[in-house]
Amino acid sequence: MPTYDYDLFVIGGGSGGVRAARIAAGHGARVGIAEEYRYGGTCVIRGCVPKKLLVHGSQFSQEFEDAAGYGWSVGDVTFDWATLIANKDTEIDRLNRVYIRLLEHAGVKMYNARARVADPHTIEVGGERVTANVLLVATGGRPWKPTVPGIEYAITSNEAFHLPALPRRVVIIGGGYIAVEFAGIFRGFGSEVKQIYRRDRVLRGFDDDVRDAVQENLRARGVELHLNAQHTRIERTESGLRVCLDDDGGGLDADAVMCATGRTPNTDDLGLVEAGVSLGSHGAVQVDEYSRTNVGNIYAVGDVTDRINLTPVALHEGHAFADTVFGKTPRPVDHAGVPSAVFAHPTAAVVGMTEAGARAAGGPVDIYRTRFRPLELSLTGRDERTMMKLVVDGANHRILGAHMVGEHAAEIIQCVAIALKMGATKADFDRTLGIHPTAAEELVTMRSKVA
Repeated sequence: MPTYDYDLFVIGGGSGGVRAARIAAGHGARVGIAEEYRYGGTCVIRGCVPKKLLVHGSQFSQEFEDAAGYGWSVGDVTFDWATLIANKDTEIDRLNRVYIRLLEHAGVKMYNARARVADPHTIEVGGERVTANVLLVATGGRPWKPTVPGIEYAITSNEAFHLPALPRRVVIIGGGYIAVEFAGIFRGFGSEVKQIYRRDRVLRGFDDDVRDAVQENLRARGVELHLNAQHTRIERTESGLRVCLDDDGGGLDADAVMCATGRTPNTDDLGLVEAGVSLGSHGAVQVDEYSRTNVGNIYAVGDVTDRINLTPVALHEGHAFADTVFGKTPRPVDHAGVPSAVFAHPTAAVVGMTEAGARAAGGPVDIYRTRFRPLELSLTGRDERTMMKLVVDGANHRILGAHMVGEHAAEIIQCVAIALKMGATKADFDRTLGIHPTAAEELVTMRSKVA
């Protein structure tokens, strides 16, 4: 048997890579890992965590207004962007150190340098070459910007976390998770926000009722939506930037233009093609249900595979890989019923099938839906509605999907996801008593089909 420096070498220190390294080391493997920037990856450093902190911060402006209905006199309030960003950076530094400690305690050897595959068993990293029996690619993804004139003037979510000052006017290009969330963030902090999207509704792929509710809330919060519109170029002006549109030949003026038009896998110049690894659309690493590539000893997990680009999915894939390869417990990755949330204002959260998806699958489908004004807003004068929806198999009454737009939606749908994973039926929901008064009780009190 050939002798290698490591049993496993991981390229990428994000959520999936770190989880895989730690679990494999726990199974007794000798593990090395390389990260060229900071441990924690997209989620911790420039994604989920800092974004959620900004979401929280941006909600206070509305809460200050709502407080008056409950007898509070808040008075004049001010906001300092620099303070928020500094405090956010302190928290990210702490989490980065946590990831490093986790790897140290697991006995994983860390290389703080860019790594490249030289051959299926050899990695070039930090000016040296090391060998490993198994390679795991977990390099994640990066923001993608379309090629139009002036696109170099646009920032992405990466740069948005480090802006020196809050822009007074922001134009956001895109209609997915990141675009919708940052529209709410900037608007909550007081920026004038205009959002451009080339389709008729934001959040393509979500249930239509979710899309409608989120879009309604964006407009209610003051975001100016330009739908069925396409940007053609970005120009510098005396007062800032202008995004030119193709709809009427006009343009939108801004101090900052944010491009949130998708992400692409980080596989450039990794040596994967030369090593024989098959790459698919936009450079995504092609893998089977065990996260194995066509090269038997090379695996990949997380966003670099472009399966479901969510942090919990990357963690699950990394853990399953380590158990399969080093724990002698084969675990194919289960991508069914993955819950997700869009941290808009208010939050949208979903699990399971959309109504359109269920109907396209054939068979009878029952729809239960409710819209109501949550109790906490009854004294505020704010007319914001919560939407909840259940998609039910009309034959066996199993819950196929649950969708919500409203405060605490992510917390509620996380628990509903357990029920769906267990195969809960509408009758199971009906037999469950609600907690009153809560928004969540609506999920177990909906009795009338709407479709």
